[in-house]
Amino acid sequence: MSDVRVTIHRDSEREERVVTTGTTAAALFEGERSIVAARVGGELRDLAHELADGDEVEPVGIGSPDGLDILRHSAAHVMAQAVQELFPSARLGIGPPIRDGFYYDFDVENPFHPDDLKRVEKKMQEIIKRGQRFERRVVSDDEAREELAAEPFKLELIGLKGSAAEAADGASAEVGAGELTIYDNVDAKTGELCWKDLCRGPHLPTTRLIPAVKLMRSAAAYWRGSEKNPQLQRIYGTAWPSRDELKAHLEFLAEAEKRDHRKLGAELDLFSIPEEIGSGLAVFHPRGGVVRRVMEDYSRRRHEESGYEFVYTPHATKGTLFEKSGHLDWYADGMYPPMQLDGGQDYYLKPMNCPMHHLIFDARGRSYRELPLRLFEFGTVYRYEKSGVVHGLTRARGFTQDDSHIYCTREQMADELDSLLTFVLNLLRDYGLDDFYLELSTKDPEKFVGSDEVWEESTAALRQAAEKQGLELVMDPAGAAFYGPKISVQAKDAIGRTWQMSTIQVDFNMPERFELEYTAADGSRQRPVVIHRALFGSIERFFAVLLEHYAGVFPPWLAPVQAVGIPIGDAHVPYLQEFATEAKASGLRVEVDASSDRMQKKIRNAQKQKTPLMIIAGDEDVAAGAVSFRYRDGTQRNGVPREEALAELRELVRSRAQI
Repeated sequence: MSDVRVTIHRDSEREERVVTTGTTAAALFEGERSIVAARVGGELRDLAHELADGDEVEPVGIGSPDGLDILRHSAAHVMAQAVQELFPSARLGIGPPIRDGFYYDFDVENPFHPDDLKRVEKKMQEIIKRGQRFERRVVSDDEAREELAAEPFKLELIGLKGSAAEAADGASAEVGAGELTIYDNVDAKTGELCWKDLCRGPHLPTTRLIPAVKLMRSAAAYWRGSEKNPQLQRIYGTAWPSRDELKAHLEFLAEAEKRDHRKLGAELDLFSIPEEIGSGLAVFHPRGGVVRRVMEDYSRRRHEESGYEFVYTPHATKGTLFEKSGHLDWYADGMYPPMQLDGGQDYYLKPMNCPMHHLIFDARGRSYRELPLRLFEFGTVYRYEKSGVVHGLTRARGFTQDDSHIYCTREQMADELDSLLTFVLNLLRDYGLDDFYLELSTKDPEKFVGSDEVWEESTAALRQAAEKQGLELVMDPAGAAFYGPKISVQAKDAIGRTWQMSTIQVDFNMPERFELEYTAADGSRQRPVVIHRALFGSIERFFAVLLEHYAGVFPPWLAPVQAVGIPIGDAHVPYLQEFATEAKASGLRVEVDASSDRMQKKIRNAQKQKTPLMIIAGDEDVAAGAVSFRYRDGTQRNGVPREEALAELRELVRSRAQI
């Protein structure tokens, strides 16, 4: 035995400790049940990891991001063990942790039924109570193949070790470029091997440290995300450090389900995605069309006030344009296949608008006096998303971007970024979002064009603009597009979910590729800087975010119908129709329910449609030239003179207030 010196880091505190050879990370944190792993020399390790002289060690708590991943990855192993105990012919796919949970893919004879998931969850609880140990073993490739000979998908992963493909779709949780490891689930009392899996780890010390787990649903999933591969059955689950946290998460999911834009879109007759048109391709119904038009009109007006000029570009282009921009090199997999026209010329549906905007800039000579030139377009684009990731309006194959490209001098760049970020944040606040943080995406060293100097300059300019806003700034290393760094506005909705909203990218590289120039004050030819900016990102996605944020209860200015007239009797219909005509002349959206339904049913119908106001009229209202207001909360104000009622409606819309 010899002394081993280690350093323990806890936040800003640092502790030097001398231990003996063979001491594990677990011994450093004995008695601390919340510590489930350790970061040793920057690498995540099981608590059973033996320490070496000079090791720098950080504890990993179960509630930390790393700790939650380890908890959920361990729960995925328990689920896979339970499945194979109940369905012995099931073959294993991949089982990584994901945000708020985990999944595991299985090759089974029949799809899982909800009753199957109940049986699996019950079996998981039995395994958890047994307190099985997770034990790590290093194996050679040949040993792994021999041990997992009955698992064809694991054998495929072993063959991928060290390749670029191994990181795809959760495979990195199983294999990497280094040694292979197998984790055994071992009976705590007898030491008997209960189950094993190819895995990089780390894992919890024991299954008893999985306090709260629940299986959520099953779905079909292609092996490693490719439609060319076999279709497997995927079970999703969630795991949390306490039962209270699990309960809170399930309550959150229930609220999110009530707000699901796909559900609300059908209930409120806003949009649909007809199978006859295709997955990810939505049509907006008249009521949804009203909301979308109001969103667009307000944005258009604000852009005009801020010096933007509107342009329009076609939906398709020759492939040579995207060769020039570099998108065919980097994004071909996300584009629809080409159409061969004009004697074999490839034409593509455009996946983005920027190359066409560059051609507009380049259509004639430009002077420094024109800069900054701010081009804006509601441009519809098409991206071939895999069927497994298409999700209503939030992940679509056809959508309209509110796309801007600002062409400016290098000297104008800092001020332009500052004003741009202020502009987009204020506009998002106008739509009802006001809880933000900013994310700075930096260069991907494997996927970029241009010099390091240019990337450093543009990244520094974005950071400076972001810091001026006084908001939290989170780094996204290697998250930038190939042509420049990006600031994205991350907005929280009414129930605390984070959505990526506006993006701003600085681009020195496209002007080079397109040879864009302007005449400077001294007569020389200079390259402009291009700033790519999307406010909504996609109108469809922003529509969905607002629909879920408001739970369908749009403020009056956005509501498809701002008020509905409810006559007490048929005799009062003409009076309300006159009121509605006056309101429409003022630009208000007012309808009258002249159906044969009874008054109380008309009120219920208006409530179901989440209409902001009901305008009720009976004999006394008609005689007094007045109406009665019924608000969303059920309160009522009677005898409001017609002109006053119209003025209140106009003010509610003008102020963009929520009622």
